Amino acid sequence: MKTVSFHALDGVVRGYIQEDYDTLQAHKVRPALIICPGGAYVWCSPREEDPPAFAFLSMGYQVFILEYSGAEKAADYRPLRELADAVRQVRENADEWHIDPDKIAVMGFSAGGHLAASLGAFWNDPEVGLPVSARPDALVLCYPVISTKEFAHEESAMWVSGKDPTMREKMHLPDRVTADYPPTFLWHGGEDDAVPPENSLMLACALKKHGVPFELHLFGSGAHGISMCSQEVETPDEACRPWVGLCQTWLNRRFNYTP
Repeated sequence: MKTVSFHALDGVVRGYIQEDYDTLQAHKVRPALIICPGGAYVWCSPREEDPPAFAFLSMGYQVFILEYSGAEKAADYRPLRELADAVRQVRENADEWHIDPDKIAVMGFSAGGHLAASLGAFWNDPEVGLPVSARPDALVLCYPVISTKEFAHEESAMWVSGKDPTMREKMHLPDRVTADYPPTFLWHGGEDDAVPPENSLMLACALKKHGVPFELHLFGSGAHGISMCSQEVETPDEACRPWVGLCQTWLNRRFNYTP
């Protein structure tokens, strides 16, 4: 394994790359996963960086973590442009990093889930002007912020909109789903009182309406920010922990990938 790092505009990306070597007969290329941690568009939560990265690395994915701009710098689509640039660079370096360029997923937690979901919504929006190569092939949204209206996480909505009412309206993602939205895996804890599970339900309804493939897991329990639901991240939750295996199964099926 080797590590890489690069800038995505003002964001910083760390990557964990499983290398090919001569005694591997398959000389396989792997899917890639770009992780956007949560933190209310203010900071990036460490429990949503390396722990999920190492888990999916062990599943045979090449994994990257984006530390994106926050607080006052979260306005004017800046984190979105950083994520788009990260996807673009991962795709452009696919040969060197042993990645299938048609199998790049973005995973986001909480506000990072809003960021990942925003790329699904705006990758082909001419007003935003992102490169077409930034379209993710799949999204994994973990207790995501989706709404900037009812059931909104107020701090996330405030920072990503720059306190501008027009931008806040545009960042209400259920209204931005089209048939071009990437296939999406969602999960949410039923006891989340920071980002209510209605956020995931709203997006799932919009995806269903537009015929976008998706899978939704709403657990009966589970608070906010539980990441891998393990003792390692000090948020053990046996009820929600199965999301990891369910996500692996879904992603592998979407990508026709056998590790």
